[in-house]
Amino acid sequence: MKSDQDKVMPPGQESFTVEYFRPEDAEGIVRLFHAVYGEHYPIRLFYDPAAIIAANRDGRYYSIVARTASGEVIGVNHLYLSSPCKSLYESGVGLVLKEYRNTGANTRMLQYLYEEFVPRKENIEEVFGEAVCNHPYMQKAITAFHYVETAIEVALMPAEAYTKEKSAAGRVATLTAFRCYRPKPHRIFLPAAYDETLRRIYGRLDDARDLRPSAAKIPAGAATRAAMEIFDFARVARIAVHDIGEDFQGCLSGLEDRGREKNAVIFQVWVNLTTPWVGEVVEILRDRGYFFGGALPRWFDGDGMLMQRLLCPPDFEGIVLESDFAKELLQVIQRDWQRAQAAKI
Repeated sequence: MKSDQDKVMPPGQESFTVEYFRPEDAEGIVRLFHAVYGEHYPIRLFYDPAAIIAANRDGRYYSIVARTASGEVIGVNHLYLSSPCKSLYESGVGLVLKEYRNTGANTRMLQYLYEEFVPRKENIEEVFGEAVCNHPYMQKAITAFHYVETAIEVALMPAEAYTKEKSAAGRVATLTAFRCYRPKPHRIFLPAAYDETLRRIYGRLDDARDLRPSAAKIPAGAATRAAMEIFDFARVARIAVHDIGEDFQGCLSGLEDRGREKNAVIFQVWVNLTTPWVGEVVEILRDRGYFFGGALPRWFDGDGMLMQRLLCPPDFEGIVLESDFAKELLQVIQRDWQRAQAAKI
């Protein structure tokens, strides 16, 4: 399928092509975000044409654009850096103008992105995406483009992000899926509480791992190295734990206090599965009310794992999933959330 092949369009609609970003597309991308989200999209960069141009120039974002012959941007998808690993890019922030949603625009952008653009980029070794779970449409691309589901982020996005289109009544979960473009086999350690589930996930992965049980204790004198990012609009605090030390509990408490001061209601902790004593820290998190989220291949270059804690009620019944495996994973996560309610402190 050629990315620039014109499609026969319904009356009143122009044909379009799919290509990589040009600086003159920036104004059109801003107009597209206004049309779909109004003023409510949480990543403010997409309301600033100069920032969009700079991000593409620097490689922080790669914008794939569907545009008409007259230059109107009717759709866009992105790759961008969002994890600690600079070889792992997230695929997301995709949207199509309402009038063009039955034209195949999104499929053509994804086809170009996953099958043409990424294979040419030597700096991109793995790609992941977060498909929203208030509808199944984005999830259909997971199988079609050879992605593997590994995690579910419960109640991640605020309902306000979907106000203009009225597609969500409450906070929206996301299904995380990964695709490996350049393999990197390595050893990881599985926390005992999630050994079986992680082995199920890794049995489906498109890259090899040496799986070992996590039985080591935190070494004396080891120090924790962690960083937190807070997304004010979404009220989400994400904590990346690069190194796990004896001071983990105190470090986590300080970060959680800062998050609550910023009104965060979703706490996500990413732990490093290449650390032999990661299991001990997972038990600490479980005792503090955290529950399982899933595996995060290549997150720290080596793999990570997501633990999550909610200070708001989840809507498990409202989570729409497409695949049998995703539904099975949600059952595991919901049971662990129920277990975590009794462990809250």
